[in-house]
Amino acid sequence: MNPAIRARHSPVRPAGRDKGAWLAVLEQGAHVLQETTPLRAFHVYVVGFHCAKDDPAMQMEAHHYCRVVDDDLLQCVIFDGNTREANLIGIEYIVSEHLFGTLPDDERPYWHPHNFEVLSGTLVAPGLPAAAEHAFMARLLNSYGKTWHTWHTGRHDGRPGHDLPLGDPVLMWSFNRDGECDPALERDRDEAMGLDTADERRRRQDLTSRAHPQHGVDALRAAFPAATPVPGVVDVREAPPG
Repeated sequence: MNPAIRARHSPVRPAGRDKGAWLAVLEQGAHVLQETTPLRAFHVYVVGFHCAKDDPAMQMEAHHYCRVVDDDLLQCVIFDGNTREANLIGIEYIVSEHLFGTLPDDERPYWHPHNFEVLSGTLVAPGLPAAAEHAFMARLLNSYGKTWHTWHTGRHDGRPGHDLPLGDPVLMWSFNRDGECDPALERDRDEAMGLDTADERRRRQDLTSRAHPQHGVDALRAAFPAATPVPGVVDVREAPPG
């Protein structure tokens, strides 16, 4: 691992017995003889926060490893940490504003907006030089994500989850105002990983003028009545005409 990226361990140990000798040998043999070609392109690492669309109090840290398919599409696998022992908890597809515009109306409610994650500084690409991270965040501006979590392993600040994936997949959503994400969740990540969300926010303010109104910004507004808006993060229904 890049020494500039601090290890973030999973908040839970999965159920099950220790790996036996036979499976360990099989794993080593597979490593030598088989290929993991589809996984090799998942190079881009970003960490942010998700909440469940139907249960916004269900919040967690999400470590994304993404493959850049083309200028309009990324595919990401999501883990609850960044070590070898991290648990696979979900997937996310990211589309540009252009591709989102091609989606039928009944599909759009599955896709959450990304402008708050970018402009608030809560979405971070650990280990990238500042200029490269800024350029990548500029590309994510005005984009949308479709995210399903299959396993809620809990929170790194001590709130428990499950030691196995249980129940139906859960559609996740983005935070879109200050005060929606639990401050303890942000603080715990920043302290553990040596990140500074406030500094990230300051360095991205030049992107505000490039942000467009987005669908879904107000999807969770009723769940967080005390939350406050951020410049550049506007729902299309509240955007001024023209």
